Amino acid sequence: MKGGAVGIITLALGLLAAPLASDAQQTGKVYRIGFILTAAREEVVHLAKALDEGLRELGYVEGQNIVFERRFAEGKQERLPALAAELVRLKVDVIVTGSNPVIAAVKQATATIPVVMAVSRDPVGTGFIASLARPGGNITGLSNDPTPEIVGKSLELLKEAVPGVSRVAYLWNPAPPGAGTYRNAVESAARKLGVTFQSVEVRGSNEFEGAFAAMVRERADGVVVAADPVTFGPRSQVVLLAARSRLPAVYQLREFTEAGGLMSYGSNIAHQFRRAATYVDKIRKGAKPGDLPVEQATKFEFIINLKTAKVLGLTIPQSVLIRADHVIQ
Repeated sequence: MKGGAVGIITLALGLLAAPLASDAQQTGKVYRIGFILTAAREEVVHLAKALDEGLRELGYVEGQNIVFERRFAEGKQERLPALAAELVRLKVDVIVTGSNPVIAAVKQATATIPVVMAVSRDPVGTGFIASLARPGGNITGLSNDPTPEIVGKSLELLKEAVPGVSRVAYLWNPAPPGAGTYRNAVESAARKLGVTFQSVEVRGSNEFEGAFAAMVRERADGVVVAADPVTFGPRSQVVLLAARSRLPAVYQLREFTEAGGLMSYGSNIAHQFRRAATYVDKIRKGAKPGDLPVEQATKFEFIINLKTAKVLGLTIPQSVLIRADHVIQ
């Protein structure tokens, strides 16, 4: 074979090999996922697992084609800015977050790394995104509820389950962006139901004892507990204090009812963490976060714990029981 022919064949093979090498390099790249939550690791194991399972279903295996940089604030929201900044310094490819305090910290830390909100509350009203259809910027993901008014439905259900409730307390953390909007929604619902409203603020678990003492002092006979990392992490403590105070309580997340709370009404956040994997996958394949519509929760679970009702001496009306998605016997 003459030199010219050999040169042509070599060039042709080189051209064919180039895209194959590129594909191999792309396939072989390990994708780094930042994962940051406010709660302690052991309090949110099921959420991390849900994200892992969602990614595995899409072909991602930790240690093979993805690695995680997981950070937990151990219930201390003041640690979030430093943890978010650490993930940015590590140059992760995407950051998966949970709850508004985390989103706010990550948004402050980076405007370029893609951010997937596994859970969020009123992301447009809080200024995290421009709109649900076109978020813009570097943030997208999922929202827990369509409007803040959905939390008012919790109070309605509590009133139906325990008709004697006439003075309700709202246990909430005023610090996260948008928290006040939900507080106002509960107060508005209380006004419509003719129920006296009491606002009880907590910024840390060390304030729980005093908060429930204040409810008892003001003769509250029911409590709505906000969905917030401050209450979610140490949820067993919140549930125990509600029981000790003889206060029927309604929560926004099923984890509280599973821990012994009376009832809950809200979205399934473990499902949302699983769904967050689809956003990670799309971004991994080249989609821009700002072009991916934010997905709103459309299914809300109503769960009743009859064990707790019995302890509190309550009889839940049959008309309420038949509407529950799940009853804990």
